[in-house]
Amino acid sequence: MTENLLSQIENPSDLRKLSENQLPQLAKELREFIIDIISQKEGHLGASLGVVELTIALHYVFNTPEDLLVWDVGHQAYGHKILTERRTLFHTNRDLNGISGFPKRSESIYDTFGVGHSSTSISAALGMAMASLLKNETEKQHIAVIGDASIASGMAFEGLNHAGVTNANLLVILNDNAIGIDPSVGALKNYLTSVKEGRNPKQNNIIKSLNFDYSGPIDGHDLPKLLSELRRLQNVKGPKFLHIITTKGKGLQLAEEDQVKYHAPGKFEAKTGKIHPKNEEGLPPKFQDVFGHTLVTLAKENSRIIGITPAMPSGSSMKYMMEALPERAFDVGIAEQHAVTLSAGMATQGMIVFCNIYSTFLQRAYDQVIHDVALQNLPVIFCLDRAGLVGEDGATHHGVFDIAYLSCVPNLILAAPLNEIELRNAMYTAQLGLHQPIAIRYPRGRGEIIEWQQPFEKIEIGKAKALKEGSKIAFLSTGTIGTNVTKAIVLCKQPEAVGHFHFPFIKPLDATALDVICKKYEKIITIEDGSIIGGFGSLINHYILEKKYAITVVNLGIPDTFIEQGSVPELQHICQIDVTNITNQINLLL
Repeated sequence: MTENLLSQIENPSDLRKLSENQLPQLAKELREFIIDIISQKEGHLGASLGVVELTIALHYVFNTPEDLLVWDVGHQAYGHKILTERRTLFHTNRDLNGISGFPKRSESIYDTFGVGHSSTSISAALGMAMASLLKNETEKQHIAVIGDASIASGMAFEGLNHAGVTNANLLVILNDNAIGIDPSVGALKNYLTSVKEGRNPKQNNIIKSLNFDYSGPIDGHDLPKLLSELRRLQNVKGPKFLHIITTKGKGLQLAEEDQVKYHAPGKFEAKTGKIHPKNEEGLPPKFQDVFGHTLVTLAKENSRIIGITPAMPSGSSMKYMMEALPERAFDVGIAEQHAVTLSAGMATQGMIVFCNIYSTFLQRAYDQVIHDVALQNLPVIFCLDRAGLVGEDGATHHGVFDIAYLSCVPNLILAAPLNEIELRNAMYTAQLGLHQPIAIRYPRGRGEIIEWQQPFEKIEIGKAKALKEGSKIAFLSTGTIGTNVTKAIVLCKQPEAVGHFHFPFIKPLDATALDVICKKYEKIITIEDGSIIGGFGSLINHYILEKKYAITVVNLGIPDTFIEQGSVPELQHICQIDVTNITNQINLLL
């Protein structure tokens, strides 16, 4: 029986002791190790399986961590983590107090740059390479590994454009598998396809035109070829570009066949890849599906409705409109800035645009929201999926800043529905013809209502709802975190003393309701699934201060720190916005 090589590798120094002909066996073991753990633990599978040979080759040829390696996005870095001193910890991947699902500087010297969002690797590695030149470290290598979906993003182009006029010792490796989370889109994807198929004349090479030493495309699963090409490039000075072709999900047949599903498949059978079926019968829907199905219903009735998503058709459930009305639904690729301004352009022509962007991804298009949409008062409808704590993806993906960064933007309405029915009605109301932009935020995961497909009702903009009257404490909530409040009030010492008011609109705030609450109640507690600083509670405090009401206010929400990975209940507990902590807070004030 062959000895297990992986168990002997603690770090890349051990890897470099192997002979080249042992590396294919190591690749097989590394794939099996990833499959075995992710099948039980969940996580990003396909991307890491696709770069097993590349990961081994990079750490074998280059002198990491002295040579600096940056993984774009980081979905594909599991093999890297396992080979860099985290094999015995890998089973804690994405757990509370475990290792992060993405490369992270504070976790390892081999993680040279923290990632989680796409298209940052070229700029980061170029910054490192230029710093090395200034420090006269001329032999140091700097490598950015980027996928074909990420390289189509504006920031990646900006990095390439700058790198081409430097003499920085930078190697950009394009891991081309024609897929990100969903299949890649756009003219650049078509260009790369023609290069792969040998249909593109050599003089048309877009990368060479940017002053890169271009080589490839080569088979990214051919270890000898990868090793010899990387060794050659080690000795080439200046900006270099290696184009490799890989298969996402390589080594697990079902993952190769359905690359979208196996990007992050949940739990599955390690040997066959068969996904363990989740019994979803009778469960409430995911908020993304409420959005997706509602959009199709509305768009069929209203021919001016358009759907736009930057590379998240599956994650946002925009795919339903893309299937039903393909001529009116657009995946623009990983291009959040473009998505927002494209929406603005369409809005100038009377289109009703639903622009669906994850809360953390809208951070990447903040100027466009202000300058291109709000300043011109264009009625774009932003649907912010993954708002609040998202769980295991951790600090890079928690949508906890949107209330703070959007509530200060003039002209913008900011809505946070309590449940699925309210989300539908917010979407319905928005498309009836608003004269200003609106952002509707909702969480990742399932709601709590099974019969959610109720007839549409128009909502009054800026109006709060009294869910329960009380005598002493008024609990003010916004968004789905209000369901925790409802449960907590039932459990507290004196439920009859606590009133609960839901604010579906953070902006405009319902001043009339606030005046009544401040005059009737002794104390107020606010809660939000977002940053306490600059959030919903801050707006309430500001109003109370302005009106000189003498009332005690306690703010609950996400504290002023980056929240790491863990399950949503665990993270809510840490932030003290879970049912138990809310109950304790009420009892304390009573």
